Amino acid sequence: MDDQELAQAAALRKKRTFKKFTYRGIDLDTLLDLSPDELMQKVTARARRRFTRGLKRKPMALIKRLRKAKKAQTDPLGKPDMVKTHLRNMIVVPEMIGSVIGVYNGKVFTQVEIKPEMIGHYLAEFSMSYKPVSHGRPGIGSTNSSRFIPLK
Repeated sequence: MDDQELAQAAALRKKRTFKKFTYRGIDLDTLLDLSPDELMQKVTARARRRFTRGLKRKPMALIKRLRKAKKAQTDPLGKPDMVKTHLRNMIVVPEMIGSVIGVYNGKVFTQVEIKPEMIGHYLAEFSMSYKPVSHGRPGIGSTNSSRFIPLK
């Protein structure tokens, strides 16, 4: 019996345990149940200012469309349809978790799946609007030493 119990304990230790997500000390379940005023006290000052000034028509329309896409989802394991938006300055709220948003970066819509870690961040942070510069060899006009000088 002792050997069997030791084997079970070892199996339990081997089993992978995931870290429970918390946002500023609040777990995900209670975060989803928070009222907008309670949530406002937990976010950063910039987001708090934005929420106190009120959500205008376009951000509210985006949240409505996300709700509609989640409702229309039939498969419980699948992802909802992508909702395209130009609102890069939208702050991620707990209600958006699990949604798929197409964030416009000036050229194409970048598909972003909203995860709990994204709460309080802007949508623009997940859709790069520029291509990072990969510095290669210096070209013509960079400096006098690297310029091509033809032989006479």
